[in-house]
Amino acid sequence: MTSILLLTTGCILLYMTGWFIASRLMARNDIADVAWGLGFILAAGVSLVSAGVYAPRGLLVSGMVLTWGLRLALHIHARNRGRGEDPRYRKWREEWGRWFVIRSFLQVFMLQGLLLVMVAIPVIFINAAPPVALGWPDLVGVAIWLTGLSFEAVGDWQLLRFLRNPANRGSLMTSGLWRYTRHPNYFGEVSLWWGLWLLALPIAGGWLTIIGPLTISFLILKVSGIPMLEKQYEERADFQEYKRRTSAFFPLPPRPGGTA
Repeated sequence: MTSILLLTTGCILLYMTGWFIASRLMARNDIADVAWGLGFILAAGVSLVSAGVYAPRGLLVSGMVLTWGLRLALHIHARNRGRGEDPRYRKWREEWGRWFVIRSFLQVFMLQGLLLVMVAIPVIFINAAPPVALGWPDLVGVAIWLTGLSFEAVGDWQLLRFLRNPANRGSLMTSGLWRYTRHPNYFGEVSLWWGLWLLALPIAGGWLTIIGPLTISFLILKVSGIPMLEKQYEERADFQEYKRRTSAFFPLPPRPGGTA
């Protein structure tokens, strides 16, 4: 397990170094968001092949990661195509000044690579551990993963369609899944990783891989997800009204007033 984890980590850091070089050539750090989803595919592939045991559980979770990671990367690429650098990354470019290059390498690409490995721990563990046959309880994990993927994919599609409509310029997306949660895509991403963790539980010591879903939950709820994104809108009156009506994370019926 340890050797496969180290090998996977090394491959991910090398992979992120390549994306850092590409970011310098393209003069935009937000390509790290495209690298995120594809990096999980690499982590799943490296751990599966290096273990050399192609058991049904490992093939299943690796296929799930492939499906999710490819969809996410294609969506982010389509979203960013023809647009300038994401404001969050552009702000760092301005704030970091002469330290921009080294901080980009360490704080954007290397840090993201290490966090990626931490989130992917359940998948790496499943691929590296002695195989355990799939059973009916595993359907719970698959169902939660499917629910999460659906929320993320549908939420992303609804938002992208909304933003591409010139009539919506300057408006907030508050319909569809966005009527019930301010971040259906984030809710979906967190949910699907908890579903993957449940698929690691039948393996001895699998509960320890809870570090994966806990990491992605913390990042999205407290660090680079919801807080960073909503900070851009905190001065807008329409966002404050939307915030009062709508749950921040879990899908809930909208409220007529009060704090979501």
